[in-house]
Amino acid sequence: MARSVLVAGGAGFIGSQVCKRLAAAGMVPVAYDTLEKGHDWAVRWGPMERGDIGDEARLTEVFARHKPDAVIHLAGYIEVGESMREPERYWHNNTVKTKTLIQFAETHGVEHFVFSSTCAVYGAPRTPRLAEGHPFNPASVYGETKLAVEELLRAPERRLRSIALRYFNAAGADPDGDVGEAHDPESHLMPLAIDAMLGTGRPLTVYGGDYDTPDGTGVRDFVHVDDLADAHVRALGYLAKGGTATALNVGSGQGYSVRQLIDATGRLAGSKVPHSIGPRRAGDVAKLVCDTTLIERELGWSPTHGLEAQIEHALRWRRKMPRQAQS
Repeated sequence: MARSVLVAGGAGFIGSQVCKRLAAAGMVPVAYDTLEKGHDWAVRWGPMERGDIGDEARLTEVFARHKPDAVIHLAGYIEVGESMREPERYWHNNTVKTKTLIQFAETHGVEHFVFSSTCAVYGAPRTPRLAEGHPFNPASVYGETKLAVEELLRAPERRLRSIALRYFNAAGADPDGDVGEAHDPESHLMPLAIDAMLGTGRPLTVYGGDYDTPDGTGVRDFVHVDDLADAHVRALGYLAKGGTATALNVGSGQGYSVRQLIDATGRLAGSKVPHSIGPRRAGDVAKLVCDTTLIERELGWSPTHGLEAQIEHALRWRRKMPRQAQS
């Protein structure tokens, strides 16, 4: 296993949880983050280095200081709708800068590279559950940028051993209440629903109520952030042992509609979530549910936190979230 791991995006929602898991496994996570989206208070399990993944001079300093032998890359823009409005910005940040990071890591002898990818690379599903062999047809610029990075990592000239983890919908918060989601502005369904219910946010807008699903709202696969972090640690071990899979889905294998999540949030919190139905959002599809067969076989990984635990952990976090993250 790697001793020192550079975690690009390590001050973010998922990145900070990954750092906690790495530290628990005996490694030193080096959080490398611009703090454009992340938070310095979320860096608690290793050193923090502020910098951009496209800044070779800064990377040179950080690699010389910490000598990481692995990289976990989570430093990308993630908003589907925003990617459709600002495609050039997404291509530059998510793909061009990542190419710089990959080339830099190779030049400096990094052995293993775990990439934060997405189920958005598949586009509209042709099967009830999305497996890794499903054709690629991204419906958003966000998905296109992630697929482009996967292709860079699979290029025959690559010297890195790498794996892409295709996330479904990251949700929840640290089970111990140490860190959690604090995007500004927030755009993810679960925290938006909770904030609407708590009165700390606006009433929730549901994007589309006329999909071909049982209740008309989109169906998604929600996976707990701590389970996601566990998958990253296992992925490093998998690469170190010679694992050959180049991409794995990471999801719960269960689909829940937006309306089901809203109802469950209200029930667990004891208060209804105020919401309304709005128009569909460009780049969204009706249903995305994960087939977890391959990751269970290759990494021995399976989700441990269901939807109710995700909501309960997120609710506890939103109630105690650091004041500066709420401003």
